[in-house]
Amino acid sequence: MREGEGARLKKFSSMNTGILLLEDGTSWDGKAFGFKGELMGEAVFNTAFSGYEEVLTDPSYAGQIVVMTVPHIGNYGITLDDMESSRCYLRGFVVKDNSPIDSNWRSKEALEKFLTDQHVIGLCDVDTRGIVKHLRQHGAMRAILSANTLDKKDLLEKVKKSPSMIGADFMDEVSLKKVEHHKGSGPRIVLYDFGLKQNILKHLLLQGFDVHVVPAHTSASDVLKLNPQGIVFSNGPGDPSALNGIVKEIQELLKKQLPTLGICLGNQLLALALGAKTHKLQFGHHGVNHPVKNLATNEVAITSHNHGFAIDAKSLTGSLSPTYVDLYDGTLEGFKHNTLPIISVQFHPEAAPGPHDAAPIFESFKQLIK
Repeated sequence: MREGEGARLKKFSSMNTGILLLEDGTSWDGKAFGFKGELMGEAVFNTAFSGYEEVLTDPSYAGQIVVMTVPHIGNYGITLDDMESSRCYLRGFVVKDNSPIDSNWRSKEALEKFLTDQHVIGLCDVDTRGIVKHLRQHGAMRAILSANTLDKKDLLEKVKKSPSMIGADFMDEVSLKKVEHHKGSGPRIVLYDFGLKQNILKHLLLQGFDVHVVPAHTSASDVLKLNPQGIVFSNGPGDPSALNGIVKEIQELLKKQLPTLGICLGNQLLALALGAKTHKLQFGHHGVNHPVKNLATNEVAITSHNHGFAIDAKSLTGSLSPTYVDLYDGTLEGFKHNTLPIISVQFHPEAAPGPHDAAPIFESFKQLIK
């Protein structure tokens, strides 16, 4: 046994009882670990077999409790270099088996300590398959995760008073507060931070872009003062239809006909600005194994997803054409403008975690600028 493992095993065995309770009254008891408290959020599930650290630090999970379908979590610890943002934004983390030992030479700390420091409640030793089957059948819903009390009546009253994901706006929570400049030798672009994953920025820098990252509520006039040659709208959490102010600024930017790329929430906001509509999915797409079909080439890419809302394909205006569709459920996963240099995708081309099939989209955006 490695040094320190005995103490960590002892800490693991002394966890308190915790509970996950959904707004329909369904509940699961388990062992609480990490932050000892009580938090509410929308319960969703993620189907990724690896990359739990990227899931934990993805700002798109703000306001949510994430249930992992793979049973063994925590086995390679936490590596700070792999974080997608500076902290966790999700509310809770539910797993079947929280590994008491992490075996990874890059690991800096155990999952439990990380969750404690990040004020995230963990719950293990629960039937995660049962939770996922319930959410698939009844849809993502409000939930409460408690390591304080098991009083179901009290918890149910609280969760029914909690806000819905419909109409939710997390921009003030997830977006940076001032402009950041990341120097590059290539074209100057502006990257809107709606809850930016760091691997999107890394891929743009690998393409050589000179990147100005701006806060979510930056006006079109302030963006244009930076003289960008292209615009990127990032991923992020919440309901796109609640962000009318941002949509109006995007509409002003579109008048300049600059090469534009939308990703995830950025894809939805770009669609709204171009006259399309969005809707909430029953349980969303959260995983790294979604096959999407390129409608122009009929090629299929395995892609990483994290979205609870999607664009209504029937609402696309005559100037827009669908480019990708999800082969699981037919969800629209991308579009392009027929005359302007605009491409947009619902999935994550930076793939963190996930496969790299969609990475060439960043090169396609660069070609739009050229």
